[in-house]
Amino acid sequence: MIVTKDEKVYKKLRPVMVGLGCCMDPNQAFLVRRGLKTLPLRVKQSQESAWRIAQFLESHDKIAWIRYPGLSSHPQHELCKKMMKGPGNMMSFGLRGGIQDGKKFLDSLKVCVLAVSLGGVETLIQHPASMTHAKLSPEARLAGGVSDDLVRLSVGIEDVDEIIADLSQALEKI
Repeated sequence: MIVTKDEKVYKKLRPVMVGLGCCMDPNQAFLVRRGLKTLPLRVKQSQESAWRIAQFLESHDKIAWIRYPGLSSHPQHELCKKMMKGPGNMMSFGLRGGIQDGKKFLDSLKVCVLAVSLGGVETLIQHPASMTHAKLSPEARLAGGVSDDLVRLSVGIEDVDEIIADLSQALEKI
């Protein structure tokens, strides 16, 4: 069902509703309801782990830069503290080296899952220059904010010490 007075909005939303369905099936509703019960615990765990991982990466000599709003070095750290209940579980960082080092780093990981998604219970990592943006020229990637050293990390709820150990052993191989 779509409720709106704006015909333009209706015409934009109608095909989406028809294509995706107007309501979820009972099993999906059950899964959403069940998952919401543990959501605060999962968010807390992933944020605490992300903060520890960000500290580890910030101090590693093979990391050129890191962007994580939970770190005091982040340009919007104070704004994050003021506006948000936590800094989240997403971060990006730059590897010292080029695309080949990025590929070697990812190929060496054993715990972190190589994927372009985010926000799950497992830690997901990607190197956009060699994955999602590999077909673009270096100039086009840079114009879109994707440098060759960029790595994206979505921290899950696994044991943080295992994740740090995995990142550490992979960094030692580049």
